[in-house]
Amino acid sequence: MALNVTIWNEHRHEKKNETVAAIYPKGIHAAIAEGLDVDAEVTFATLDDEEHGLTDAVLEKTDVLIWWGHVAHNEVKDEIVAKVHQRVLKGMGLIVLHSGHFSKIFKKLMGTSCDLKWREADDKERVWVVNPAHPIAAGLGEYFELPKEEMYGEHFDIPAPDELVFVSWFEGGEVFRSGCCYTRGNGKVFYFRPGHETYPTYYDANVRKVISNAVKWAAPVDRAYPTYGNAKPLEPISEKA
Repeated sequence: MALNVTIWNEHRHEKKNETVAAIYPKGIHAAIAEGLDVDAEVTFATLDDEEHGLTDAVLEKTDVLIWWGHVAHNEVKDEIVAKVHQRVLKGMGLIVLHSGHFSKIFKKLMGTSCDLKWREADDKERVWVVNPAHPIAAGLGEYFELPKEEMYGEHFDIPAPDELVFVSWFEGGEVFRSGCCYTRGNGKVFYFRPGHETYPTYYDANVRKVISNAVKWAAPVDRAYPTYGNAKPLEPISEKA
């Protein structure tokens, strides 16, 4: 059965920056969709759409939500963040890309600042597979390289990942936890570092493979949402003397 995948893109850089527009003429979201090797029905949503494109109907049918944002995190309405948060807890998968580490939804799910070091200097990035048995690493070699990327460096202020799949090394010497898996409620969350808007990262075959693998990994598990609150006993409770 096909998955329902929603790709959320801030879609501001492509409208204002000629370099970004030349690399991603249809938008970053379109490039991500073109690279998905997944049986999926894809929906696009952007910041300037009504309700940021994340209406109740869209969220209700979404199995996996992919999120890319950068310069307008604060423009995302808190009530939409709350709805996305609840959908994750109830089983929707969430893949947060690159500068989405500072998005309201990722910080809400992590409970930390999610801050880091950064540099734009055309660093080569070598992405090492540190968990080769993980499904998100399927089909990859020991590492892959991106000739130019924005550097992200430790310390990355996130909770320790449930599973760490990738660690990046940069030409300037820094390292970074660049593929981090979490569970939150019934939902699975994956953070993947590469994807600065002024580089053609989302056309890279390895990056596309990682995102495709992550969509499959993050797909909801078919089980009931837990019941919380006051509970009746399953067995008779004997009277205490």
